[in-house]
Amino acid sequence: MEPQVLARNVIVGRQLEAVLGDMTAERVDAIVNAANTNLAHEGGLAAAIVARGGAVIQEESNRIAPVATGDAAVTSAGALPCRWVIHAVGPVWGEGNEEASLRSAVRASLDRAAELGVASIALPAISTGIFGYPKKEGTAVIVDETRSWLVARPDAPLETVRFTAFDKRTASLFEAAVRALATSVPESGF
Repeated sequence: MEPQVLARNVIVGRQLEAVLGDMTAERVDAIVNAANTNLAHEGGLAAAIVARGGAVIQEESNRIAPVATGDAAVTSAGALPCRWVIHAVGPVWGEGNEEASLRSAVRASLDRAAELGVASIALPAISTGIFGYPKKEGTAVIVDETRSWLVARPDAPLETVRFTAFDKRTASLFEAAVRALATSVPESGF
């Protein structure tokens, strides 16, 4: 599937894009994986990343696991077209304090990206799959936390953030959240 950009917005000079596409085919510096605390990539996006990127991703993950909910860790990308995979551990719906944990996972992902000097990154709808976080609320939180992170760090190396989903429903929710930024925050970020 060729990626389709559904919406674009500029926040403090950085591009935010909602994309309908395959995360494992994203041609960015880093992609974010929606991971579990053990970094056992056995289902969903995580399994697709290992299937396309190769066993090296799971092998490296085994060496760095566990990762706490709300945190993120980095591995190489194996055969993927990006350089790194950032494994973000979001909350399981029903555990309590889900929004704060999801925001923390997004911040940790962006922090790891900045530490790596990443200029472009693709983020999925962390926790909205098998972890059960409601998709509409989850995608809105992910986009809003990214906006907040970028506004607070005008000197960070990130230039492009792509909110990528392979299914139309999730991609359209990212599209709505990215478009909503135009009415909520001026381009200057103030």
